[in-house]
Amino acid sequence: MIKSRIQSIGLPRIIIFAFLLALCFTALVLGIPMDQLFSSTLVRVGMNGILVLAMVPAIVSGIGPNFGLPLGIICGLLGVLVTIDLDMRGFTALFTAMIISIPPAAIVGSGYGWLLNRIKGSEMMIATYIGFSSVAVMNIGWILLPFSSPETTWPIGRGLRLTISLEGRIASLLNNFWRIPFGNNQFIPTGMLLFFLFACFLMWLFLRSKAGVNMYTAGVNPRFAVSSGINVDRQRLIGTIMSTVLGAIGIIVYSQSYTFLQLYLAPMYMAFPSVAAILIGGASTKKASISNVIIGVFLFQALLVVALPVANEIMQEGNLAEITRIIVSNGIILYALTQARKGD
Repeated sequence: MIKSRIQSIGLPRIIIFAFLLALCFTALVLGIPMDQLFSSTLVRVGMNGILVLAMVPAIVSGIGPNFGLPLGIICGLLGVLVTIDLDMRGFTALFTAMIISIPPAAIVGSGYGWLLNRIKGSEMMIATYIGFSSVAVMNIGWILLPFSSPETTWPIGRGLRLTISLEGRIASLLNNFWRIPFGNNQFIPTGMLLFFLFACFLMWLFLRSKAGVNMYTAGVNPRFAVSSGINVDRQRLIGTIMSTVLGAIGIIVYSQSYTFLQLYLAPMYMAFPSVAAILIGGASTKKASISNVIIGVFLFQALLVVALPVANEIMQEGNLAEITRIIVSNGIILYALTQARKGD
């Protein structure tokens, strides 16, 4: 009974959850404000949730975890830059940026999916190269693209700035929408969490539709899918496009919460935390569900939020914050990748 329950939950999730509880207990002993940790965790869950959700259609369709997520992220950044150039603000700018980013993300995603259909069996490796190379190419693009807003361009010379502030534009719009204050000047980012849960609900509905069942069948058992009259390559292409579009929307949600756009090399490694989160949540390289997304993003972000102040409180010599962040985040990613299961 206990063994079957452990297998259903998954030993990696039990270990991570136990480690998280130990960190929370240590934080209480050290006197670290728990309301601040709870609020920060919810904010980071909302920030990263859509990016993790972008892994679901990729995995379900059979291409595996989408390490080419920077393709979609770049399209989302372009959408926000266009709204700044058009001098748009508020929710109008936020949703316009999402709408603008969808067509290029769909076009890029279709080309990306076409390529993945021709290198079956090596999707994750090739996707990583594609993600890295797209970021490298866009380093040139950020210099050559004809944006003219003084908020985004360098005052001398040409090209876009490394970091662009979103204050007065779309900064914290979803965070502050229906926010619920609690504790000592802390809050629950209701709007951002509702947006994330609504996106999860739409994906849940899709996976239970005829199109979603066809995609799932093509990803789990391609031979059976072909015998049933399902075009496997087409389902993989649709999954890749959906994942790329969700990546574009996800970075817009992330950036409005972060209150800055980060260009050039910033998107290069953003796929790895998203892949790690959904694997920690119980997904495999062949199967993924909405529950894997929600559990995974919460565990991953909660570990980061709680581990860093605890480590800094214990080791107070020098400035260890950035070193601790790198060790913890990459340690979680490495653990998640080593626990990835192929699935049936």
